[in-house]
Amino acid sequence: MTDITQVVSVVISATLMFVVLELVRRRKLSDEYSLIWFVCAAALLVFSAWRDALHLAARLLGIHYPPAVLILVLVFFVFVVSLYFSVVVSRQRQQIEHLVEELALLDAQVRELRNRIGAVSPDEVIPGPPRYGREAAEQRRVG
Repeated sequence: MTDITQVVSVVISATLMFVVLELVRRRKLSDEYSLIWFVCAAALLVFSAWRDALHLAARLLGIHYPPAVLILVLVFFVFVVSLYFSVVVSRQRQQIEHLVEELALLDAQVRELRNRIGAVSPDEVIPGPPRYGREAAEQRRVG
């Protein structure tokens, strides 16, 4: 690997590590997800800085241009992270569906309780500031 390629690779990997740490510090990225990104950045940094590991990996994989191993590692980690986030999104979708079902059941229970005690339903409420006295009583009789 040429010196300029190595320097650019190290700078990009170190920048990725810094960005992940900064996002965690600002609480924009949770600890759970930051671990994956930090491991990816660390692996890229190791391969970028340690030429022998890169050349060894290239020889073992039969790749003639060692910097291509960095791209292969990057693609692998992007694939793993995408798969992980797909699992997280699927789990959250199931949780949202469960919460919607619970909300619908609770709403039905509230409506049933209101009907039992004869309370005013939300559909019968007249929008606007609350009125007191005779005017409010007439509105309730009319509604």
